[in-house]
Amino acid sequence: MPDLLIELFSEEIPARMQVRAADDLKRLITDGLVEAGLTYASAGAFSTPRRLVLTLEGLLGESPNVCEERKGPRVDAPEKALEGFLRSTGLSKDQLEARDDKKGQVWFATIEKAGRPAADIVAEVLEQTIRNFPWPKSMRWGSGSLRWVRPLHSIVCVLSDNGESEIVDLEVDGIRASDMTSGHRFMQPMRFSVANFEDYAAKLKKAHVILSAEERAERIWHDASQAAFAQGLEVVEDKGLLAEVAGLVEWPVVLMGEIGEDFLGLPAEVLQTSMKEHQKFFSVKDKSGRIVKFVTVANRETADDGATILAGNQKVLSARLADAKFFWENDLRVAKAGMEPWVDALSNVTFHAKLGTQAARIDRIAALARDIAPVVGADADQAEKAARAAKADLSSEMVYEFPELQGVMGEYYAREAGLGDDVAAVSREHYQPLGPSDDVPNAPLSVAVALADKLDTLTGFWAIDEKPTGSKDPFALRRAALGVIRLVLENGVRFSLVPTAREHAQTRFSGVQFGSDSAQLSKKDMAESIRGVVPFLHDRLKVYLRDRDVPHDVIDASLAMPNADDLTLLVNRARALAAFLKTDDGTNLLQGFKRAHNILKQAEANDGVEYSFGPDPKLAESDEEKALFAALDAAEAEIAPSMQAEDFGAAMRAMAGLRAPIDAFFEGVQVNADSQILRRNRLNLLHRISSICLSVADLTKIEG
Repeated sequence: MPDLLIELFSEEIPARMQVRAADDLKRLITDGLVEAGLTYASAGAFSTPRRLVLTLEGLLGESPNVCEERKGPRVDAPEKALEGFLRSTGLSKDQLEARDDKKGQVWFATIEKAGRPAADIVAEVLEQTIRNFPWPKSMRWGSGSLRWVRPLHSIVCVLSDNGESEIVDLEVDGIRASDMTSGHRFMQPMRFSVANFEDYAAKLKKAHVILSAEERAERIWHDASQAAFAQGLEVVEDKGLLAEVAGLVEWPVVLMGEIGEDFLGLPAEVLQTSMKEHQKFFSVKDKSGRIVKFVTVANRETADDGATILAGNQKVLSARLADAKFFWENDLRVAKAGMEPWVDALSNVTFHAKLGTQAARIDRIAALARDIAPVVGADADQAEKAARAAKADLSSEMVYEFPELQGVMGEYYAREAGLGDDVAAVSREHYQPLGPSDDVPNAPLSVAVALADKLDTLTGFWAIDEKPTGSKDPFALRRAALGVIRLVLENGVRFSLVPTAREHAQTRFSGVQFGSDSAQLSKKDMAESIRGVVPFLHDRLKVYLRDRDVPHDVIDASLAMPNADDLTLLVNRARALAAFLKTDDGTNLLQGFKRAHNILKQAEANDGVEYSFGPDPKLAESDEEKALFAALDAAEAEIAPSMQAEDFGAAMRAMAGLRAPIDAFFEGVQVNADSQILRRNRLNLLHRISSICLSVADLTKIEG
């Protein structure tokens, strides 16, 4: 069984496209081959800046013979129907067979397709793949019609088996497949032949090309870490930058350079961001956390051990950092004089065409933060003050140059403005959490402003009917919702979202024009438009809790209870219920509840009445029935105060005490007794079982 090697060699492929392109090559080729009848044992895809590579092991030498039987029209069908059937099968009439069918005799065709050599199938599939490759962006060059991300230079396509290799006969826009490839662009550009993947990978390594992106990344990190460690320093970890740089070089050479003394006083975040965004440099810090050097990765070895490369990089870096220093110093002058000019300037910056300016949004956030502050234990005046300063840095020169530093620079500037450390920290922390793994602020001021920021975003975009659809979420509303959930739950915040969101929308969007006709929404319309915010939060909460092993039906059972817009209360109930249902008592009680509930509902449907009147213990005949009355009295006496105190664990334990009496009742008592008086009383008793259990959670939502 032969192995297949494919290499598509081109000019430099953008680093951000390489991994996806390698996966697409593997998917398109393997899908095409399997569809044509060629199976394989294993597949591997690789990418470098100049090549996409695919290797398949254990490929079938040829596709299997196929015999297909196809039913055609009736023998007495019109001639045109028969002609169409013959065209579709490629057969003549004398090759058909007439067989008896339910509706008379019918033509049947037996189509035999002989297997084809792997080389022929590979050639077809690879050409189709190259011509229809799903690049995010592509180009044409010269006079050809082929589109590729960058000009395609050569194609390697080789089948190898037992030491023998065969070049697949393929030509795409004048590029003929061969067994020849090239090494490193500068260090070994001469072409050489390859026989199979092992030979190819070994010769590439000798030609200063590391085929695996993971191996390149490992080498970069190892060499950079060792170089820093030797000087008592540490490289700042950045996995995204590491993956990008590994996609920029075929033969990584790590070099460590100096940062000019004039720039060492810049904030670490400024140095790190400037070097990463402009130069793709790694930052190197000392034991105090100060950025003192940088690491760059060259794509070649040089006779001077990279001295010339470093000199050029340091010169360019100095120019970039000079700009950053200029922005920093100008911003400091504004901050020290108070940040009012920046805040005033935001009145000329549109947040959204239908939601007004950034200044108007800041007013809304400040008012909402003031409302939320007492709930989270923050001072209302300080919360409003922090909210008004939190976005001032959006007007600064540094954030204009590096938008990703919003909030980070705001913290520096707020300190320079004399606002105090607590208020300054809000500038950075109110954006958090930025993702599922990001830290959640716990300082009361930061929590108040962060919640206000995210709730204003959600209510505002809901009011103008800009909701996420499918995979599209241009305003990051899902992230804002997850932020609200994590802020509330991880800080144990207790407040009701519905009245908070409604009050905020009705009172603080009153001057905002909504809709293409610029009509203002009434308070009633506003309340209706934001009604979906809490269900949207609940949907995100389900995802959040499912990732933490809380089943979806348990979440639904808790959502159906009162005060479900109090997320902390809701989650406490769901976690207690999930833990209870994992016990034997919980599982068995659930079955007993469902049995009682189903019998009751069926009887009510058949009789056309509701059995919700208190059962009379005097009518209890058996010991099991009497014991159930007593158990329900005892459970209700414990459950009601436990639920009032929000002690869901205690309520669940009280419910667990009902398991045995309910089981015994169903084993020893006939609910549908001959006596209508006893039957009604026992159905009312089932209603009491159901209502007591439903007072804790809606167990009808639980599956199983």
